Amino acid sequence: MAANVTTMPKIALLAADTAEADSAMAVLEDRWPTVGLDDAQLVVALGGDGFMLETLHGQMPRGLPIYGMNLGTVGFLLNSFGIDDLDLRLARATEVSLHPLRMEATAADGTSVSGIAINEVSIYRETRQAARLAIEIDGVARLPELVCDGVLVATPAGSTAYNLSAHGPIMPLGANLLALTPISPFRPRRWRGALLPNDARFTIRVLDPDKRPVSAVSDYTEVRDVVKVEIWEDRTITLKLLFDPEHHLEERILKEQFVP
Repeated sequence: MAANVTTMPKIALLAADTAEADSAMAVLEDRWPTVGLDDAQLVVALGGDGFMLETLHGQMPRGLPIYGMNLGTVGFLLNSFGIDDLDLRLARATEVSLHPLRMEATAADGTSVSGIAINEVSIYRETRQAARLAIEIDGVARLPELVCDGVLVATPAGSTAYNLSAHGPIMPLGANLLALTPISPFRPRRWRGALLPNDARFTIRVLDPDKRPVSAVSDYTEVRDVVKVEIWEDRTITLKLLFDPEHHLEERILKEQFVP
């Protein structure tokens, strides 16, 4: 066992529900001392980006730092998997603090549902007909009508995910911005979205909810038949991710901007 093991924080291991992740957890438990979640100072998550998001949501109340090891596909939010030198990797890790988005969605029946999103909050059409939306920023009407498949608000960490697929901008972590990106806009045809300060409050109203119903999604929370969605960065919640210095999140976001 590594000489520095006694200086390691108390770590808890969490694994995705896959054979590969279960096997990796067994090997790490045999190699390094671990504790239960209640006693942990740090969480090591084994899986892909989806499992990392699940872990971040699950550990949100305690705010423990999370060091992910990739056993999935892309692994954008994770480090490479390795058995050796875990103590040294954790000691050298760079911490990134993120604030998620808060969604408050009001349904047609008057129900209000709250949700948290680490990457983005998305509003989608539910049927074959395009959605008709109105967008307000900080209480000021900025786009009185947007006919589209939907619209999303993305964080810098989430700007390389669905936002990028919808042709939205990539944002550095320190930019203090949020991206407002349309999904297949029809009218106005030339509107391609906007960059807003991260303290902006977004209000999206559904103009024709009976004929053109719309859903709102924030990670694991989906609300159907919404009439209004409010979105803002919730700075009362801080998520702590740990990355190997040579592969930290800021560098990954930068590299995404130069992918041919």
